Amino acid sequence: MCGIVGYIGHREAYPIILKGLKRLEYRGYDSAGIALYDGNDIQLSKTKGKVVDLEERLEKEISTSGNIGIGHTRWATHGIPNDVNSHPHYSNSGNLVIIHNGIIENYESLKKELSNRGYTFNSDTDTEVLVNLIEDVKTKENVKLGKAVQTALNQTVGAYAIAVFDREKPDEIVVARLGSPLAIGVGDDEFFIASDASPFIEYTKNAIYLEDGEMAIVRRGKDVKIRKIHDDSLVDPYLQELQINLEQIEKGGYDHFMLKEIYEQPSAISDTYRGRMRVAEGIIKMAGIDDNLAKLLNAKRIIIIACGTSWHAGLVAEYIFEELVRIPVEVEYASEFRYRNPVIHADDVVIAISQSGETADTMAAIKLAKENRAFVFGVCNVVGSSISRETHAGAYTHAGPEIGVASTKAFTTQITVLALIALKLAERKGTISNSSFHYYLQELERIPEKVKAALESNEHIKYIADTYKNAKNFLYLGRGYNFPVALEGALKLKEISYIHAEGYPAAEMKHGPIALIDEQMPVVVIATKKGHYEKVVSNIQEIKSRKGKIIGIVTEGDVTVKELADHVIEIPETEEFLTPLLTTIPLQLLSYHIAVMLDKNVDQPRNLAKSVTVE
Repeated sequence: MCGIVGYIGHREAYPIILKGLKRLEYRGYDSAGIALYDGNDIQLSKTKGKVVDLEERLEKEISTSGNIGIGHTRWATHGIPNDVNSHPHYSNSGNLVIIHNGIIENYESLKKELSNRGYTFNSDTDTEVLVNLIEDVKTKENVKLGKAVQTALNQTVGAYAIAVFDREKPDEIVVARLGSPLAIGVGDDEFFIASDASPFIEYTKNAIYLEDGEMAIVRRGKDVKIRKIHDDSLVDPYLQELQINLEQIEKGGYDHFMLKEIYEQPSAISDTYRGRMRVAEGIIKMAGIDDNLAKLLNAKRIIIIACGTSWHAGLVAEYIFEELVRIPVEVEYASEFRYRNPVIHADDVVIAISQSGETADTMAAIKLAKENRAFVFGVCNVVGSSISRETHAGAYTHAGPEIGVASTKAFTTQITVLALIALKLAERKGTISNSSFHYYLQELERIPEKVKAALESNEHIKYIADTYKNAKNFLYLGRGYNFPVALEGALKLKEISYIHAEGYPAAEMKHGPIALIDEQMPVVVIATKKGHYEKVVSNIQEIKSRKGKIIGIVTEGDVTVKELADHVIEIPETEEFLTPLLTTIPLQLLSYHIAVMLDKNVDQPRNLAKSVTVE
């Protein structure tokens, strides 16, 4: 959450920063601002609202000339969303200006101390405290900006990614990170700063990703200088070539990123298993698994830690691992895991799942697991992200950039990776037969085509969405592998349409939710022929007898549910453990169309952020 953009070089900074902020809108935010240095002074404009609101205001208020600047999209933590609390923030002298992603946990004590020294504060933010702390250090100790930033950060507790500019030294920007991502794009006598590479991908393919606890001085005409914040030791910058391209972060003719990403799932799933699953040879090759096979095969227990949609993917993986590999699995919310003093053994394997690879609670849970000597395996989508660097080993999903805040292809590609891991371990352990292993590989290879077939129901789903778009509540039911899909379907509807929805195991309906069912209640029931079909049919009959409106997700050719349900959406048949890759597709489309019909901001739902880098 929050987006950081900066530029220093030979081009006009304003259009680069403005476009960069628009590229980072997917992260979720409630206000935006830009500070530019025009050669004489800092020009600053900020406002509550969207980047388009900032653009309208900024060009009337300030000069947009200059070759250096910083910009920010804020997701409120300290202080309500308003113009004053928006970033950037000045220091009291007006010489320093800062943008900040994260939380300074000890800001109150620092603020009190600075107030005693005569500093005043216009906003309610922890960020304004930090910029004045930097100024206080710079003034008292008579040091340069870089040293002042380092000293100040050693006095703070919390998480941050920051960029600081000093008009008294207008040839550099100082940046630092701890817990929040920050990338430096390296061009020809120019540098770009951003929360991720999307704001500068069209200008350079070369980037440096700061590690936790590092700061850098970015200066024209000189190499980037990186130091450890805690001890001032120099770090050799690691320049890496970016793998994303501009087309991947544009809408490509779709009305919304979310719809584009729903339709990208056939290719995203095949990209995830391509090169890893060699069906003709009957093998799965994954370096992170192959290099650590003994640890994984000898694990007494697997603990999966994740948040949100990734947690739902972890629940599906629990069913897959326990059935195929016969290893006990626990699935934990990362935020709960880290605070409940969990029992972790050295022979446990912890699988951490995160689309962004930057989720703060998941990062903290990983560190806790490592402290207890567990082997930690990461599953994420973003190359070079914090989780990919913090874990012992891992696997990327290769889903490509996911811009829509409500995850879609992240869910299906995470399940794909986890299924590959389970199949490989099951084959090596001998918990499935060789013939079953080969058959499962063939069936997984067919999934992208079957997802395409599921997407062909789009117009029918749109009709259903129009029928129920004004419902106040939805209930989603599933059993076995599709119980987590029910949870995920309900989450999608909540996230982007703001309609209350609950996901339940179908059998649990009788233990409470059945009291809610009447003729006003749409109930989405996942009733594929694989699994507990007869039991789910019984649940549908219970709903029908109470006049609930039934939307059934069924296998092609189903007759029984079609006679009972008000609407059915068909999906192709597949193996039971792979059904979540198909049953989730109509639920994604249903939530999307309802949100569009209700005129909601599909890609940027209120109060949500794509990359949750605060606890």
